[in-house]
Amino acid sequence: MKRTLLGALEAIDHEVIGEKKIFLGGTCNDSTWREELIEMLEIGYYDPVVNNWTPKMKKEELDQRDDCEFLLYCITPKMTGVYSIAEAVDDSNKRAKKMIFCVLKKDGKDEFDDAQESSLDSVAKMITENGGKCFRSLKAVADYVNKGKR
Repeated sequence: MKRTLLGALEAIDHEVIGEKKIFLGGTCNDSTWREELIEMLEIGYYDPVVNNWTPKMKKEELDQRDDCEFLLYCITPKMTGVYSIAEAVDDSNKRAKKMIFCVLKKDGKDEFDDAQESSLDSVAKMITENGGKCFRSLKAVADYVNKGKR
């Protein structure tokens, strides 16, 4: 499914009663990382990407960040804004045990340069020092959360 900056028609909340769930925050902009990760998940997920961002959707996103067992922020070179990084650092301070930060060096034809990668490594270090988990691949994220579902 092709995504735009504003994303899918509605936020998607895939939850089975009693099942753990992961919040899928991070890069939008036609990145396919969410679809790739979802294929590997054995737990539920909440996808906050929507076409029509409303105050109701913002409240739902905040509620989901409280309710989900895992909070993922996946950053890729398709990122154009930096708010997801701010959210990730904020969540690593407020919800460290749930926090997962993943940086993908490549996304399609796009790639982080050395300076960007160094800066993101510093963010990852900060998140780790706050108690969050950091990964460099979607498979590592999936393995971690799928293991945590038991």
